[in-house]
Amino acid sequence: MSLAVVDRDDVVLRGRLSAPAELRVLPSGDPLVVFRLVVERDDPRPQVPATDTITCISFLPALRRYAVAWAAADLIEVEGALQRRFWRTVSGTGTTYEVDCRRGRKVARAGTGSPARTA
Repeated sequence: MSLAVVDRDDVVLRGRLSAPAELRVLPSGDPLVVFRLVVERDDPRPQVPATDTITCISFLPALRRYAVAWAAADLIEVEGALQRRFWRTVSGTGTTYEVDCRRGRKVARAGTGSPARTA
């Protein structure tokens, strides 16, 4: 069996938006949107955080437009791939993991359990 069939990098997250999404422009001139989802852990243990905050990004124009309209605490669902990003710092190389999103949608508005309207 080839590795192309075995390897898979698919991520699906559903969580609350921690703060409004932020539009950024990379030094290359490429625009992207950055936002963070707070996702509850299935089985939290004592003295271990009950949630994880996961950074999500997207270069897709449509997803950038949707994300900037989302409000903090909205319930959001995204699909994408986990990626590791590197950059140079004065003390060496910086690194982080983030989800590069190819799809995203608001599931419910902040403060309500009600579904969001879809276009």
